[in-house]
Amino acid sequence: MEDKLVIEDLKVCYDTHSALWDIRTAIPLGKRVAILGPNGAGKSTLIKAMLGIVKPLTGSVLYKGKPLMEGTSRVAYVPQRSSIDWDFPITVMEVALMGLYPEKGWLRWLRQADKVKALHVLERLGLKAFVERQISELSGGQQQRLFLARAILQDADCYFFDEPFAGVDLTTEKIIVEIFKELQQQGKTVFVVHHDLHTAPEYFDWCLLLNRHLIASGPLAEVFTIENFERAYGKSPQIFDEAIKRVLHN
Repeated sequence: MEDKLVIEDLKVCYDTHSALWDIRTAIPLGKRVAILGPNGAGKSTLIKAMLGIVKPLTGSVLYKGKPLMEGTSRVAYVPQRSSIDWDFPITVMEVALMGLYPEKGWLRWLRQADKVKALHVLERLGLKAFVERQISELSGGQQQRLFLARAILQDADCYFFDEPFAGVDLTTEKIIVEIFKELQQQGKTVFVVHHDLHTAPEYFDWCLLLNRHLIASGPLAEVFTIENFERAYGKSPQIFDEAIKRVLHN
């Protein structure tokens, strides 16, 4: 399991409510992983439990045989936009530079070279003109790109994105997908809570299908079946057939 991320017997409860149970899977490193399932399936809870944001009742997450969070610099996390205080008095550049702190430490001064590096990433994401703006002045798509910039600068091994495409424009969505592919080319592993079955075959090459427990895990061509969708969603409308056809076409 040296080349995998392994989830072992993961179970999460909120009070007496079981949010996730018996999640067991091994995911090859260097994949773009879609976490799919209906509303309330535990998709966001899964990545929060993997990152220790939510304390699981049982289970562990191992990266190359060691606890994933043993070295926090190997992990970058981009939460849902709705969970961020956009009125906080901080500029675009300051948010981007936060991606460098896990490696350098919060008490160390950043060098001019660090700011140049951040500016390069912001320019790549179309945000160079907004570096001095307060983050609430950005559009929804720009805000999502900003936190993507912060994650890129962290230079982690594993990236976790919670609904990165929610409320963004098509241009931003395409930029995000290209960044995912670039991260994969660099040997990074990308986990994404996603909802759109139509775009999943184009955006990802691995899938975790959930409905509070693990329905299936593997390459999309193996996971995308009517049987798995019926177990996850409870029915098989035409959208499932279309999603499967896209996998077969790819």
